[in-house]
Amino acid sequence: MNFNSIISQLPYSQPFLFVDEILQIDENGATGTYRFPKDSFFYKGHFKDYPVTPGVILTECMAQIGLVCLGIFLISAEENKKMKIGLSSTEVDFYKPVFPGETVKVLSTKIYFRFNKLKCKVEMFDAEENLICRGIIAGMLKTEL
Repeated sequence: MNFNSIISQLPYSQPFLFVDEILQIDENGATGTYRFPKDSFFYKGHFKDYPVTPGVILTECMAQIGLVCLGIFLISAEENKKMKIGLSSTEVDFYKPVFPGETVKVLSTKIYFRFNKLKCKVEMFDAEENLICRGIIAGMLKTEL
């Protein structure tokens, strides 16, 4: 399975797709990038005159790259079926802001994948490799024929 195939299977579209590129993916984790466009809808009201990417959007970006892309890879490799996912838990700590136009890199490491639940340690870094946020994200995977 190639990386573009994984991205095309994501259940998101613009303006709520937060994956530009998958750099690496295997049974243990995934790495990918996303650039936050300066004209993204959420900057218009998230801090008047000082736009900052909302934490919930950073969490979503980490979940899309680190959990959903990895889940698609694991399910496709394991069963050759399409997947649906529901987020079941997040715990994220934030260390620095992300501003319009910035590119981030997300790294995930699988903690476990069993009984249709995928749980990952996920970290986000800026272009200078500074830690932006990190946490644990889990979701339930459901396959379709």
